[in-house]
Amino acid sequence: MATPRAAPGELIDVRPLGPGVKSAKSVTLMRSDHLEVIRLVLPAGKRIPEHRAPGEITVQCLEGSLTFGTDVAVRTMHAGDLLFTLPGQAHWLEALDDASVLVTLYLPQGHDEGR
Repeated sequence: MATPRAAPGELIDVRPLGPGVKSAKSVTLMRSDHLEVIRLVLPAGKRIPEHRAPGEITVQCLEGSLTFGTDVAVRTMHAGDLLFTLPGQAHWLEALDDASVLVTLYLPQGHDEGR
């Protein structure tokens, strides 16, 4: 069963999950024709291999810490940190401890992956 996504104008809670982060799952919070917002939950040690997004993305660490790497730099992110990548830029991430991040993806016109 799919998790319901937010409707336009609906409040979305993105506060840290605290102790609940250990049992939480990643979830798409909203998706429109050109924008997708995901709460990505990563247990300590979880690595997402290098990949690319078709448009710009922002990644905001909500809790915990992680390493975020690109072909330009490797950064350690902590709660409150935000970064962005350009379209098509290769990137990867690895949780240093239990973490949740807010990922916002711009979906360029003509992008239909996952639909």
